[in-house]
Amino acid sequence: MENLILISSMIFGVINYGLIAKWYVIPALDKWARETALVPLILLHCFRYQGLEFLVPGVVAPDISPAFTIPTAYGDLLTALLGLIAVIALRARWSMALLLVWVFNIVGTLDLLNALPQALLNIHAGQLGGSYYVAAVVVPALLVSHFLIFRLLVRRAEG
Repeated sequence: MENLILISSMIFGVINYGLIAKWYVIPALDKWARETALVPLILLHCFRYQGLEFLVPGVVAPDISPAFTIPTAYGDLLTALLGLIAVIALRARWSMALLLVWVFNIVGTLDLLNALPQALLNIHAGQLGGSYYVAAVVVPALLVSHFLIFRLLVRRAEG
């Protein structure tokens, strides 16, 4: 039952963040140059070092499965580092900046898409402890922002 509640929370989060993106974020970002518009979306992911909390007993249950915690924690850390590099590259106008954004966004998306089934298969939501908030509120925002980043990369590359 608690996993169903978590899944429902995540679905509501994706819907809510999706509506915010459609009605407010996309119209605003579409007025900016692609490189400028990408920076705030990526900066959100630079906080994903917080995923290391999944390795801290007391924040999560001590018996939580390492099949979920280890790849999730280190995948989030890698994504945060790649995001930081991509933001620096964009702001410094490096010639490879957009390539770095593609790498960051693919790695970050795959990390989330790996963590979701690992969570459903290997843990119950109660084991998340204080990290439940991350899964229920932050992950949906990250998923929507990854979509927005892909949208900017593909759409502006075509136009």
